[in-house]
Amino acid sequence: MTVSTRNKAASSSAPAARATYRHGDLHRALLDAGIELARQGGPDAVVLREATRRAGVAPNAAYRHFANRDDLLGAVRAAAVAAAARSMEAELALVPTTGTPTEQAHAKVRAVGAGYLRFAHTETGLFRTAFGGRFTVQQTPDPAMGGATGLNPFQHLSAALDDLVAAGALPPGRRPGAEYLAWSTVHGMALLAIDGPLRGTPQQMLDLLGQRLLDMVERGL
Repeated sequence: MTVSTRNKAASSSAPAARATYRHGDLHRALLDAGIELARQGGPDAVVLREATRRAGVAPNAAYRHFANRDDLLGAVRAAAVAAAARSMEAELALVPTTGTPTEQAHAKVRAVGAGYLRFAHTETGLFRTAFGGRFTVQQTPDPAMGGATGLNPFQHLSAALDDLVAAGALPPGRRPGAEYLAWSTVHGMALLAIDGPLRGTPQQMLDLLGQRLLDMVERGL
């Protein structure tokens, strides 16, 4: 088969582009557009009219799926939180399966923190969208905020700290509230790097600072 024949066959088998969406497709298209807007400009960039323009539909069509801009932003925020969870999961997947339970537990805490910092650096718009507004620690977590494992970022951190207790590396009496202390410390470093006086610092230096910060978190727990 010649190159031109293969190209013709590939083009004939590819789905034809549609100017409109079937019912059920538009919700996903609008959400994807909103996510991309957030990725490029943070939560303030998520505008329903622009999302409909990118989805290729009339503005009124969006109201069948999202009541207003805040409704769309809430869905985008949930997706951004889920993306942060997946960043943590990518770091957790690199934790060696060897070592003592204490070493494993410490490695998991560091992986959660490293994933959070990496997400802030590489997906700054989504990071601001996820954690710069209405993210709350819910009694009944929203499944849309979970990563591939179903756990959201707060749950990943909590699980890692529970493993420290189980391994005997964190006294049970110091466990309550530890996630808030660890989270606020790592979040502060992330903000310094993307919006504060550390903005523009070479990534290699930020990585070194991040590792030292995680050392401090481990020692302080």
